Amino acid sequence: MTLRVAVIGSGPAGIYTAEALVKQSAEPVEVDVLERLPTPYGLVRYGVAPDHTSIKSIANYLQRVLELPQVRFLGGVALGAHLSVEELLRAYDAVVYATGAMVDRKLGIPGEDLPGSVAATDFVNWYCGHPDVDPDRFTLDSPEVAVIGVGNVAVDVVRVLAKTAAELSSTDVPRDVLERLEESQVKAVHMIGRRGPEHAKFTLKELRELGELTNADVCVRKDEAAVLGGDFPRQIRGNIDVLQSWAAREPVGRPRRLDVRFWLRPVEILGTDRVEGIRLERTRLSPEGRVTGTGEFETLPVGMVLRSVGYQSVPLPGVPFSDATKTVPHEAGRVRDREYVSGWLKRGPTGVIGTNKSDAAETVRTLLSDLEGRERPPHEPIDALLEAKGVRPVSYDDWLAIEAAEADLARTLGRGERVKLVGLDAMLAACRPVQPLP
Repeated sequence: MTLRVAVIGSGPAGIYTAEALVKQSAEPVEVDVLERLPTPYGLVRYGVAPDHTSIKSIANYLQRVLELPQVRFLGGVALGAHLSVEELLRAYDAVVYATGAMVDRKLGIPGEDLPGSVAATDFVNWYCGHPDVDPDRFTLDSPEVAVIGVGNVAVDVVRVLAKTAAELSSTDVPRDVLERLEESQVKAVHMIGRRGPEHAKFTLKELRELGELTNADVCVRKDEAAVLGGDFPRQIRGNIDVLQSWAAREPVGRPRRLDVRFWLRPVEILGTDRVEGIRLERTRLSPEGRVTGTGEFETLPVGMVLRSVGYQSVPLPGVPFSDATKTVPHEAGRVRDREYVSGWLKRGPTGVIGTNKSDAAETVRTLLSDLEGRERPPHEPIDALLEAKGVRPVSYDDWLAIEAAEADLARTLGRGERVKLVGLDAMLAACRPVQPLP
């Protein structure tokens, strides 16, 4: 008897789960990967900076999984909007939730909801062409921008802000977004961390890329880069050395400036109708290792604030969710009878893309152990259920048609390997062209 499993989400966590099911199952298995968007790969497509083509190559691996004969991609199908948990459990032996962490954590300070104060994920989605974000969402008309956070996402954001449109023209940045970047009025970007250089979350490779910018001077203050002793791991020591080398040099007068700041925390975003500045407090570590304020303040005249202080998951309709951890409660991946979870929705936004592989393997081991030798009722065909609801899923072949259209657009524009289509209508038109009347 064939084991039928639905995986909700087609990012790395979901696709690694599908792969683990195929590899680990001792009996025939069929895996449907359901995705609310017409496109697979999740953060690999919509969360990786466009100039990081080496990381985007992970999509080639994920593609091979989707092309396995036991795996089927069903795009444009959303849990809640199109199918309930109960309907999924009638159609499958088990369901695995792997929808990731889709929103930024908030700062929790006055003024955070002013126009111009936005989540870094919104900005990342914008320059990555996510259909949830209007290409007109951002107008870069402020000379100064603050990016709150010192992780790899923050580094990606400031790097895109610092580069010229010409430097990004060979990437897959959507056409409308590239035009906005070309019109950018940004002259200074402030990347701000609450703690010191030794606590920063960016990797050494990402940090060094900032030093290779040809359009921006990278500036670090000597007092903020200073570190008192400590036997640091190699990665952290490397970060400290790079930052201190930058602190020792003078800017050369490039068109833009990137200030990497430490020991500052936002306390208020200023403005009336929109962001006009951000008030920061100097910080230090208490004897217990906690960040505390010193009572010393400074204000930066920024017109945009991008917060990048961590991702968090959102609840799925009909699925248990912990407001405390922003994850789905589980035991080794098991949520409830025949319901499982994988990826960031399971463990929180930790690790790198590859971490999802071992995480998925654990969940699949639990799933297969639970179902081994268990009598399973007949399935209600998912295709018939979707057809009855008027839902026509985007197939894998449809997705390949979208890819081909993006490659064609790049050739037309003379830009790299692909230029992303923006918006659901454009994507669906690419894979379901209107037939001419006879």
